This record gives sequence, C-alpha cells and structure tokens, in this order.
Amino acid sequence: METSPKAYLRQPWLMRLGIGVFAVGVLAVLTVFIMFAAGLRELPVWLSAAAGVATPLGLVLGFIALVREHRSR
Repeated sequence: METSPKAYLRQPWLMRLGIGVFAVGVLAVLTVFIMFAAGLRELPVWLSAAAGVATPLGLVLGFIALVREHRSR
C-alpha cells in the first residue's frame, strides 16, 4: 500500500467528482436548513433541486467509482 503523494494523484477521477458533487449537495442542504430556520419560506427552486439531486448523485458516483476500482484489481 502506497502512502506517497503520488498515490493521491492516481485516485480515480470519478471518485473525486463524486466527492465534489456530494459536498455541493451537503452545502445546499445546509443552506436550505439555515434559510428555513431564519424564517424564509419561499426558497429558490434551484437551491432545493441542488439539495435533492446533488447529494444522492455524489453518493452514486462514489459508489460506482468504488465498484470500478474493486473490479480492476
């Protein structure tokens, strides 16, 4: 098992994409909760859609990357 910095660079691009999409989704979910707690009731549709789509999409992309990495070994 390598622990060098080069090992990080060889990480699958799909996993990095999944982590990024998941992070955007979690940020959108937190934003929706904060806005709702602040008393705003008419939230932007694009923000609610990002919260509902980006988080599970990031999980799916990460899972696909894990399966692909496991099968390549």
